[in-house]
Amino acid sequence: MINKNKNQGFQEQDCSYLTFNVVDWIDVFIRPTYKQIIVDALNYVVEARKFTIYAWVLMTNHLHLLARAQEGSGLAMIEKEFKRYTTTKILEAIDIEPDLRRSWMLQRFEGCSLSLKKIEKFQLWQTCTNPSYIDFKQVYKLQERVLYIHENPIRDGIVSSPEHYLYSSATDYAGKPGMVKVNVINFEALRMSLLKNGSA
Repeated sequence: MINKNKNQGFQEQDCSYLTFNVVDWIDVFIRPTYKQIIVDALNYVVEARKFTIYAWVLMTNHLHLLARAQEGSGLAMIEKEFKRYTTTKILEAIDIEPDLRRSWMLQRFEGCSLSLKKIEKFQLWQTCTNPSYIDFKQVYKLQERVLYIHENPIRDGIVSSPEHYLYSSATDYAGKPGMVKVNVINFEALRMSLLKNGSA
């Protein structure tokens, strides 16, 4: 996927930090097929739902996002659509892929759905993403959150440098196009803009 990798403008005033956790912390995303479903779904909401992603990382059992829903496209609505679509596609992939854990994963997903009394037979994602609001005037907090997102693979011992991990926006912040269309935050320009406008 080609990444537009445009430095974000500063007309946006806020964004949200979200975490999508797989139920029971099941390590679903260890196969490229399952990971690609998430990548494609993120690119879809960016293009079709005007969803702005500033940073992201996909780990084996969770997804972190720093993002913003544009006007007319609410965060809750996008989250619901994203979860529904990715659940359907991942279940389809699990059925096709020669995965030794297939029966075990499906049993866990079904058990979680039953315990939550859901209509759907299988529950892939936990129900809550715990979104936290971050104002663009909080430059230090923004930068800290982006760094936290990108350092997930380092903390898990997968890579020694964030940009070496394929399934994150760290490559975009290193100046190379990544797999998902993100708006890279130019923190220095943001600070200068806030100073100029007397907001810092």
